[in-house]
Amino acid sequence: MRILTGLVLTAAAVFAGEAEDKRLQDTAVVLNEIMATGDNAIPQHLLEKAECAVIVPGMKKGGFIVGAKFGRGFATCRLPSKAGWSAPSGVRIEGGSFGFQIGGAEVDIILLVMNKKGMERLTSSKFTLGGEASVAAGPVGRDTQAQTDATMRAEILSWSRSRGLFGGIALNGATLRRDTDVDLELYGGSKPVLEILDGHVKPPAAAATLLSTLNKYSSRPNK
Repeated sequence: MRILTGLVLTAAAVFAGEAEDKRLQDTAVVLNEIMATGDNAIPQHLLEKAECAVIVPGMKKGGFIVGAKFGRGFATCRLPSKAGWSAPSGVRIEGGSFGFQIGGAEVDIILLVMNKKGMERLTSSKFTLGGEASVAAGPVGRDTQAQTDATMRAEILSWSRSRGLFGGIALNGATLRRDTDVDLELYGGSKPVLEILDGHVKPPAAAATLLSTLNKYSSRPNK
């Protein structure tokens, strides 16, 4: 009986690990597809300025109806040396108003944390977008006119993609929290989120494409 129980638990752990690897790969695909659209992408200079990025791929519409978890993704922050990005930490987005684009079957969400204050909120257990943290719809492409004072002052800029449509969207009222179960699967133990996002934890192999894509579009000049 103990052997059978052990086999079941091992199989469950393997499946969970595969699920997190797949989500990391999906996260990389979302970022790469959006940035590859050129003039319809997130402005590259905003990625260069960002302290952290949060990507939630394939958020299911059904979650908005039943009030369950809306989506799961990953956060990664720029390393203190400015040479690359940290290992990813699991996040969940729950609740809030996501605007008209939420009509699609799946929605991809990207958040850029633009300053240290926003990064501090990201390392807390949870916070509300538009509540504790100011959030604004991010501009697209080279549209500098969309960069209003509110946009430039926001701690977090946000975008969504649904049914092939991509654009800035304000996620007011949504809660962003750490997904501790995911981090447990990725790193094999309880790691403080600050330790992960500060670069003290080695990224899993499945995160390589995501981190290389971020490096490609967000490199900062050395000072």
